[in-house]
Amino acid sequence: MKIAVLPGDGIGPEVTHEAVRVIEALGLGDIEMKHAPVGGAAYKAYGHPLPSETLEIARLSDGILFGAVGDPDCDSLERHLRPEQAILGLRKELTLFANLRPAKVFGGLENFSALRPEVAGAIDMVIVRELNGDVYFGEKGFRTTANGDREGYDIMSYSESEVRRIAHIGFRTAMGRAKRLCSVDKANVLETSQLWRDVVIEVAKEYPEVTLEHMYVDNAAMQLVRAPGKFDVVLTGNLFGDILSDQASMCVGSIGLLASASLGERQTAHGTFGLYEPIHGSAPDIAGQGLANPMATILSAAMLLRHSLGQAQAAERIEAAVAETLSDGVLGRDLGGNAGTTEIGDAVLARL
Repeated sequence: MKIAVLPGDGIGPEVTHEAVRVIEALGLGDIEMKHAPVGGAAYKAYGHPLPSETLEIARLSDGILFGAVGDPDCDSLERHLRPEQAILGLRKELTLFANLRPAKVFGGLENFSALRPEVAGAIDMVIVRELNGDVYFGEKGFRTTANGDREGYDIMSYSESEVRRIAHIGFRTAMGRAKRLCSVDKANVLETSQLWRDVVIEVAKEYPEVTLEHMYVDNAAMQLVRAPGKFDVVLTGNLFGDILSDQASMCVGSIGLLASASLGERQTAHGTFGLYEPIHGSAPDIAGQGLANPMATILSAAMLLRHSLGQAQAAERIEAAVAETLSDGVLGRDLGGNAGTTEIGDAVLARL
């Protein structure tokens, strides 16, 4: 079993180090982990945020454990050389089109949500976000209008096949949960969203056990605050999913607790190839200080074990150890505690 470890920038190396320790402690046998540079660190060393050697290591792995990218030193670079292009490049080159972001409140942490504890405590959802289309990958640029004004443009588009394949992921995810799926779009305004809705309705016929609901994105944003417990699986496009998943993370209470998986269609000997990362950023302001909460990265490692390495029992052990650690009051600074990165990692290892 091969894992590509891409720590990246800022706190990325610190949090991925703790996740690697957890994987190693499980004693699963023949797991090979190869580290490679990515993001700003890779640019500074090799002149590109996603060197060909790193891409090849990722391509030959069963799954990728990713830290974070983002470096203020690189903010003035041309866009194609900025650290963030590494994650976009990996998604494109490895056809990672489906992003799964679970959002669930851990017992005892309801008060850390910005929502009322009784509202936050009901949160248990998965947001399924399409990753390879939308305005992120559409034609974009600057131009001058007839009257001489500068104009920026980004084209939003989805093909039928792109919507169909992510819809299947959404419905299959719902089948493994409460069999409820809410498809989020803006079909009252956008033709792209109208196609999205039409195709989702067609795919729904193949999953008669799943209850399908449609919701406009503005209403979905409101309902995530008003009644987040009503959602089970949320299916949406790249732009809307980017926004809603971050909103859901703050409804839970801390972005430092939420993992994610980016999956493709390629099957490995053990499961589905994917990239796994915490949804937080590189946090350069606290990098190197041992203050970052590694929980989201440790939980991302659990997702890697479950989806890409076929180690569901090991994943459950990690998740149980994380839940127990939090319940015992071992909290990072993002949750009002004073536990450092290594201390949190040690606590999870002790409970394993």
